[in-house]
Amino acid sequence: MAVLNIPNTLTITRIVIIPIFITTIIYRRYDYSLYLFIIAAITDILDGLFARLTDQKTELGTFLDPLADKFLLVTSFIVLSSYGWIPGWLTITVISRDVIVIIGWFLLYLTAGISRVEPSIPGKITIWIQSLLIAYVLININFCISRDLPGILLWITTGITILSGLHYIYKGLKLAHAG
Repeated sequence: MAVLNIPNTLTITRIVIIPIFITTIIYRRYDYSLYLFIIAAITDILDGLFARLTDQKTELGTFLDPLADKFLLVTSFIVLSSYGWIPGWLTITVISRDVIVIIGWFLLYLTAGISRVEPSIPGKITIWIQSLLIAYVLININFCISRDLPGILLWITTGITILSGLHYIYKGLKLAHAG
């Protein structure tokens, strides 16, 4: 199976968008930031869809897709919180969850030889909720909807992020005991 297929090309496109996205924020081209984030979100939807529909799943894609999501989200949270548009504590929560998941995967690999951990439904929901929060912030920056982020959106994002992190810890412990 070809490594450079449509799904992998879309994922690589998402990774290439990240520094351009950051540059648009630094140079205050928030309209471009919003467009690029929307394009990145669309590539995320399409790469998985194409991979399933055309049976073009590859090891590279399996590795790169979640990595692209993490890079885009973590980078977005760091940059948007450094500008004061997202609370720093939420960015710390998002990054901490990802670090814990990565360390857990590494420990599973070292102790049980398990190298592949499937994404969970709470994990996928977390990506979507975090993406919605970032999209809301970018829309708000461009169209001045409100001065503050809605508390409910912050707390839902925080709660889902923490719950999915706990779910991955539970899954990891379960896998470690089974292996």
